[in-house]
Amino acid sequence: MAVTKEGRGPRKRMIHNPVIGDTVEFLQTKEETGGKYELVEVTLTPGGGNDLHYHLDYEEEFEAVEGILSIECDGEIYRLKPGDRAIARIKSVHRFYNDGKLPILFRVKVTPARNFEQMLRIAYGLAYDGRIKPNGLPRNVLELAVLFIKGGLYPPSPPLSVLRLIFGVLYGIARLSGVEKRLLQRYC
Repeated sequence: MAVTKEGRGPRKRMIHNPVIGDTVEFLQTKEETGGKYELVEVTLTPGGGNDLHYHLDYEEEFEAVEGILSIECDGEIYRLKPGDRAIARIKSVHRFYNDGKLPILFRVKVTPARNFEQMLRIAYGLAYDGRIKPNGLPRNVLELAVLFIKGGLYPPSPPLSVLRLIFGVLYGIARLSGVEKRLLQRYC
C-alpha cells in the first residue's frame, strides 16, 4: 500500500498517490468524529488536481494552507490564498487543482464523512499497485464502480439517471464477484 508515515492506531495516517503525485494525511477520521465529518490535509504537486464532479450527499470545504489552491465550482474559478476557504455544496460541480510551479498544501473537510476515507485508500492503493490510468481512474471497470459508489462521485455527464443505472449494475457485479471485498481487505 502507498504509505509514507505511520500515525496513531493500526492504519497509516498518510497515503501517497505515485501517479498523480499528491499526498493525503487523515487529520480526523469518520470514526474519530462519529461520522459527522472527515478532515484531510493534501499536498498537491504542480499540475495536480482532479476532474469536474459532484456529490449527492456530502459537501467539501476547502482551506488553503500554503500556496494558491485553484477551485472551479459551478463554472466559477476561485484562487484561495492561505486562510481562504471555499465550499462545494451538495450537487455543486467542482474540482481543485494546482496551476502553480510549487507544491501546495490545503485541507478538505467532508461533511458528513460517508465513505470518503475508504474511497481514497482504495484509489491510492490502486495507484501504488499500478492499476490506474494516468488520469487517476482505475483500469478495471468494476474497481471504478466501487470507487464511484464508495466516494459518491459523479461526473457532470452523462445524466445522473444513466450513471446510477450503469454504476449500480457494475457495483452489484463488483459486490457479487468479490471485487469490493478484495479492495476493502487489501487497502482499508
